[in-house]
Amino acid sequence: MNATAEMPSRAPDARPRTVLVLGGGGMKGTAHVGVWKALEEAGIRPDAIVACSIGALIGTAVAGGMGWRELAEIARKLTREDIVQINRRAVWLGGVREEAVFNGEHYKGWIRRNLPLTNFADAQIPVRVNAVSLVGCGEVWFGTGAIEDVDPVDAVYASCAIPIYYPPLRWKGDFLVDGGVLNVVPVDQALAWGAERVIAVDVGSEIQPPAPDYFDRGMIAIHDRVLTMNIAGQRQRSLEAWKDLPVTHVRPRIGHLGAWDFTRTQYFLEEGYRATREALKTMQTAESA
Repeated sequence: MNATAEMPSRAPDARPRTVLVLGGGGMKGTAHVGVWKALEEAGIRPDAIVACSIGALIGTAVAGGMGWRELAEIARKLTREDIVQINRRAVWLGGVREEAVFNGEHYKGWIRRNLPLTNFADAQIPVRVNAVSLVGCGEVWFGTGAIEDVDPVDAVYASCAIPIYYPPLRWKGDFLVDGGVLNVVPVDQALAWGAERVIAVDVGSEIQPPAPDYFDRGMIAIHDRVLTMNIAGQRQRSLEAWKDLPVTHVRPRIGHLGAWDFTRTQYFLEEGYRATREALKTMQTAESA
């Protein structure tokens, strides 16, 4: 399947003026909940949301009517066991032929129990989320004005399906994985949608010196290093591309922390809130100049 052919077949009902872009970053993405709180306090309600990976989960929940208080409660209660279940076949002899080390249905079940949106047509805020096609080798977009005839649970799962960790979503003959593989903070989609102002939240990892025994941890550690390099490269190219565009960059101080850190949720929430308040001050000063 050609991923380009799956782009929107019709224009969205209205051109969104302000678009909130929520990037991927694993557990660090719980900072997006603090972002939503800061926006609400500032009286800013985005006209649309564009999101990737953990951002897709939170963005779709917001589009389904969930507030920051409900999201914060879910985030604080979230444990590793809620979304991580080892695929035992992956650790057996011959397990290298398995699609992933974690059980995708276990994670998808958690998404289904917590996502309020059951149909993209019912979204209270227009929302789009990305995944990457392993067949077409490009982005696939789900949601408002894009591919709407899909269960939002499947769309969110696909956007979060980090290769090696979670199996790809098998969908209409394609295999879909985490949108962050190609576009972890998809500002370009917000601009293509017609945004005049973009608030882009970047919670991805930064390259840190590896611990002395880092590479002794095996293929997962090596894979994580490759993903971190990829995301850091995307960030560098994106910041250069955004220079002269109406993009407010929100960068919480969490890039040095791990994507699978379940012990700092409260810090992630608070840092998302702090970074957004700071960025909004800069944005409002620039707009009033």
